[in-house]
Amino acid sequence: MCHACVIDSVKHSMLSRRSFFTAASASAGAAVVAPLAMARPALAEVTHGGRVVDLTHAYDSAFPTFDGVPGITQEEAANFDKSGYQLYKLTIFEHTGTHIDAPLHFSRDGLSVDELEPSRLVCPLCIVDITAKAKDDPNATLEAEDIERFVSAHGEIPAGACVALRSGWAAKLGTPAFRNDAAGNFAFPGFAKSATDLLAERDVSAIGVDTLSLDPGNSADFAVHSSWLPSGRYGIEGLANLEALPVTGATIVVGAPKHKGGTGGPARVLALV
Repeated sequence: MCHACVIDSVKHSMLSRRSFFTAASASAGAAVVAPLAMARPALAEVTHGGRVVDLTHAYDSAFPTFDGVPGITQEEAANFDKSGYQLYKLTIFEHTGTHIDAPLHFSRDGLSVDELEPSRLVCPLCIVDITAKAKDDPNATLEAEDIERFVSAHGEIPAGACVALRSGWAAKLGTPAFRNDAAGNFAFPGFAKSATDLLAERDVSAIGVDTLSLDPGNSADFAVHSSWLPSGRYGIEGLANLEALPVTGATIVVGAPKHKGGTGGPARVLALV
């Protein structure tokens, strides 16, 4: 049989099978696809004219860190004039800049950053604003009652969501006040365990802050880190531009790094509106 005849025969067979399966699956598809669609958390529909908001700080060796050691250093490895291309060697600590805290960060055998479920990295974003509270108290915390007020005003937080704390602290970046008070003590807002316990009950995937840490600056026990992360969930620290977003309706896309066994790492985080 000639090649053309074989091709025609195969095409005819495929079209016939396609028609059969299309007809056979039409009713089943209505029953199966709809529940699957309903099971997924509602994500923002980004159409022509929609916005992409970068929630990531550009960072360098001057970006504030907990221990004061530069979180990233850069060394020239290839020079354009000498080699015809440019290349830098980077030395990076995982928890610097806008970054992910993986469960392994605060547990002996929790999920590493490369093991985070991809479906948990694209989430509906809910933003709880405690800016007014943070103006009066640099160590203000987002409490369970703040979550309850948010739900009363804006509706339920969907399962699988990322809940971000907006304190206005990102505007302090580049000044000592982003990290410390006048006496040199850590001072910045964070989550209270009462809030994260409530969010865990609602099957929230992640929490995020526009500050240096998930816990407030004056925390003595890292209660949120020690409970939220070992539960298999992750956190995002050092978010930018939360003020540019509505409190509901956006989708967050978390570009988590994927180095094996990592406890976290710098991430490019975007919001789709």
